[in-house]
Amino acid sequence: MKRTMKKMVSMALTGTMAVAVLAGAGTSEVKAADKAKIGVLVADVSGEEAQGFRSYYENYIAGNYDVEFNYTDALQSAEDEKTAIEKFASQGCQAIISFSSNDRVQQIETCEKYGVYYAVAPGNDTEFEAGKDMGAYYKEQGVSKVAIYGAFIPNPMHVYRVAGVLNGLGCTYGGESDMNAIAGQIFQDQTVDLSKVEGDVEVVSYLQGYGDTTTDELNAAIQKTPDAFISVGMATTFFAQSLSEAGISFSDIDSFTETNGNSMKNGTLTYLAGKYSSSIGPVFALVMNAINGNVIRDEDGNAPSISQGYLVATDSDTFDKYSVSDSGDAPIYDKETLDSIIGDNVTFEDVKTLVESK
Repeated sequence: MKRTMKKMVSMALTGTMAVAVLAGAGTSEVKAADKAKIGVLVADVSGEEAQGFRSYYENYIAGNYDVEFNYTDALQSAEDEKTAIEKFASQGCQAIISFSSNDRVQQIETCEKYGVYYAVAPGNDTEFEAGKDMGAYYKEQGVSKVAIYGAFIPNPMHVYRVAGVLNGLGCTYGGESDMNAIAGQIFQDQTVDLSKVEGDVEVVSYLQGYGDTTTDELNAAIQKTPDAFISVGMATTFFAQSLSEAGISFSDIDSFTETNGNSMKNGTLTYLAGKYSSSIGPVFALVMNAINGNVIRDEDGNAPSISQGYLVATDSDTFDKYSVSDSGDAPIYDKETLDSIIGDNVTFEDVKTLVESK
């Protein structure tokens, strides 16, 4: 079926996996009976969360639907993202799902140029709140000094998580406590300048991100004996053993995997904000609807926003409850569930009702 789209079409879905935005432009020739082909942009290829998402798409979704996923290697710059989108378009991809966000506007413009749909996972508000809740947890625990791991700054997802952590700890950054004001300064600084942090909780060390953090820097942070090591991503992948050996309580925003469960049971992981691997199922459903001609919008004709928070575990029992409910061959968003929101007559209300029920 032929569809001509005269303007950008957008749609947002907020869930445990944050926000998705769907966009497309130009003239696109898509047949519902054709095998769908979707390109996936990723900044992180080594973390537990990223691997869980990929396994769900490539093993479960591709095994149950007529769809092919093409993945990038780790993307480090806006130019890498643009080049990847152009490559996917030349390979016949009908849509792009992005987990990399160095330049969101350029991504959308590139997809518009090539007439492909676009979906984005992380949303700034959701990521800020995840970081804020994590910082507030440790403040309520009575910590007086912490170290912070910033993962992949300047990736917006991690910048907003760090901004949230500072806010949750009751700290200001450059005199600011507002989400966008803190994030804006971190973007400008390309790091967290400890001289700008003020509050009752002292930030004794800031580590920039994997690839930028050396063993010596980690050891130096440990030597400052922080009450907690607060991470906005991938501490469980790279630092769990060292922090557990040092007896330092740590947190992460990652996923409910067996490895992380062991860190909570036998190590010093005390707070995990996570997403189950199939939480990205609704984004796939919305992309499939768009490819097949049903671009879903909210009741006002705008990008839908359906809000859910991260799942949080601070003990092994809670962790186990979340981890066992989303196994590889029996995910929460299984085929039967997704089929209920894939189709020509599916509405925004159908998607909203399902996502909010999870």
